[in-house]
Amino acid sequence: MRASFVKALVDLAERDERVLLLTGDLGFMAFEPFVERFPGRFFNAGVAEQNMVGMATGLAEAGFVPFVYSIVPFAALRPLEFLRNGPVLHRLPVRLVGMGAGFDYGHNGYTHFGIDDVAAVRSLPGLLVLSPAEARQVPSVLSTSASWPGPVYYRLGKDDRAEVPGLDGRLDPGGVDVVREGSGILLLATGSVAAEAALAGERLAAEGSSPTVAVVTRLAPTPVDALEELLSRHAFVVTVEAHFLAGGLGSLVAEVLAERGLPCRLVRRGVDEIPASAGMPHLLARFGLDRESLAATCRALRGAP
Repeated sequence: MRASFVKALVDLAERDERVLLLTGDLGFMAFEPFVERFPGRFFNAGVAEQNMVGMATGLAEAGFVPFVYSIVPFAALRPLEFLRNGPVLHRLPVRLVGMGAGFDYGHNGYTHFGIDDVAAVRSLPGLLVLSPAEARQVPSVLSTSASWPGPVYYRLGKDDRAEVPGLDGRLDPGGVDVVREGSGILLLATGSVAAEAALAGERLAAEGSSPTVAVVTRLAPTPVDALEELLSRHAFVVTVEAHFLAGGLGSLVAEVLAERGLPCRLVRRGVDEIPASAGMPHLLARFGLDRESLAATCRALRGAP
């Protein structure tokens, strides 16, 4: 989603002269359209992400809207205290951009995986957390969040070509988009792994057993009303996320089920141990997040009491 993000950011900066871009020594051969168009609004803070968030806090206090870019663990985890004590505490419009959510940096190993960021950031009050499922959603994600008065965290995947069948770049204001209507079972996914959920839904539909498939783009504030409406219509929900099971989409859905007293049974699919370095297909299959594994999960639920 990197190229889509840069293009959307250039468009946003054309309309809003307050928009700045800061990077932690990353984004080369990607940021050139922004740098060439707005050389005075681009800053390379170096490999100093905590300082970069501190810089962005001061710039936001001065009236700018700074976008702070790094890969997920260095955008969301390394400067977490600076995010908490700066933009969150003072309700400032700092935009953190985490690239490579999930296993996008698979061969770089655990230190570069984006699989614990949602758990770390979604508890922060007033922080808008957005996790687009495909590159076509990114322009809408940036434009609809442009007026958010406080900080925003964008959780982006690297792939600009992958698409979620049935999504077509839509972004529902309620934070949840249904990409396939079905019955009985709800496959509920976030981020680029949503493509695997949608393809699992297609496979099951060809077998005559069609689950509902939906994408959750807004992870905080929790889209409670949209989730309640969907969950109340299904006997089972399978959450799908390239993230640790604790604190992510599955935990978010469990909270809604418990607080609203819904009878829907929850099955979580996500990461349950520290992964080894490997390619994306292997890691998705290892944690039951590929289309075959998700289809098998739904088949088993069809026969469950």
